[in-house]
Amino acid sequence: MVTEIRNFYSLKELDESIEEEISSYKTVVEEYSQRLGSFLRRLETTHGEQEWVKKLSALQKSFEKEGRKVKGKKLGLSSNWVAFKDIMLCIDERGEAEMLFEAIEEMNKKITRLAKIREAIEDLKRLGLGDDVLYIAYVRDEVPEKIVLRKKGEGESAEKFEFIAKFFASRNL
Repeated sequence: MVTEIRNFYSLKELDESIEEEISSYKTVVEEYSQRLGSFLRRLETTHGEQEWVKKLSALQKSFEKEGRKVKGKKLGLSSNWVAFKDIMLCIDERGEAEMLFEAIEEMNKKITRLAKIREAIEDLKRLGLGDDVLYIAYVRDEVPEKIVLRKKGEGESAEKFEFIAKFFASRNL
């Protein structure tokens, strides 16, 4: 999880940043969905008769068609996870499918949150706050959660600094 404070000098810049995050997450979701599909096709050829494989395949198909958000652990497919210190380990093939489902679900949640924030940004644009506003955003896990609006120029003296250096040439022969 990344937590940071970022300055945006316009709503357009903030909007573009959010759009980049959405695009990035959609790309990864697509990649993981393809990986999950390949994984499930491979399981069907090796374990096709087992009920859990059929259940996973059906869920993956409905997941893609309906965009459903289903957590692997809630599928009733929970494999043999073992706690080792602060991490969970699994040697069962179902563990990989569960991780992929979980990752896709988390990213889809972020995409939804980011889309809602974009809508709020569009509403802010309609307010016409002007071009002299600095947007200081509290960003947690790539999602802006809070924004402070400041008039540009306020408190900028703390942000600006002057670098003064004297250089002396020395000749050591």
